[in-house]
Amino acid sequence: MALRKLVAGNWKMNGDRAALGELHAIGAAARATSQVDVAICPPFTLISAAAEVAEGEGISIGGQDCHANAKGAHTGCVSAAMVKEAGAALVIVGHSERRTDQGETDADVHAKAAAAIAAGLTAVVCVGETEAERDAGRAVAVVEAQLEGSVPREGQGVNLVIAYEPVWAIGTGRTPSAADVAEMHAAIRAKLGDVLGGEGANVRILYGGSVKPGNAAELLHIADVDGALVGGASLKAADFVPIIEAAG
Repeated sequence: MALRKLVAGNWKMNGDRAALGELHAIGAAARATSQVDVAICPPFTLISAAAEVAEGEGISIGGQDCHANAKGAHTGCVSAAMVKEAGAALVIVGHSERRTDQGETDADVHAKAAAAIAAGLTAVVCVGETEAERDAGRAVAVVEAQLEGSVPREGQGVNLVIAYEPVWAIGTGRTPSAADVAEMHAAIRAKLGDVLGGEGANVRILYGGSVKPGNAAELLHIADVDGALVGGASLKAADFVPIIEAAG
């Protein structure tokens, strides 16, 4: 049975209060495409305001990271409970930019995802290979290892999403071929079955990495692609709305 698609926008370190006006047009598209779930993940500073704007718009709001601990002496960090209290329903963990820039390991991502689930959030766990790993023929093995180390065993379809983002495709305009995406998503689905048993069939797998209006329809209708995690194209409704519509 096909899973309900999710199209989530990751604003990364972009956006201000004025940008929240984009949510009205995005919300109109979300309501018109009611068979698709839509989410926006703005910077921490905008979560609360975004949640207020999104109320009644048919959009969920998410965070871009959380700390593994519930509280403590962690200056500059934000717990999963804080993200939820601010108005978020989901949180991205393990994005390749954090794995690279902040040196996050699979164990770190696992702990954050578990904390998110415990706090009542949906954890969006990111995985993906580098260009060198793909060129070496190790792409599937790398992603399978990331799943093994990053996915909490308490994950279920209601509280866990996997986002496959080939690192070499993020923000570059490059995307893997449809065959490459299909191969990887099938491998992820099989690995989720190993890790989560039967519940692995209920976990949505998103594709991310230079998703834009021109390629969304092809990507979103590949087997086991249950939606998209969209970066730059989510900042403007004019770019994001066609992606939502393509998922319908």
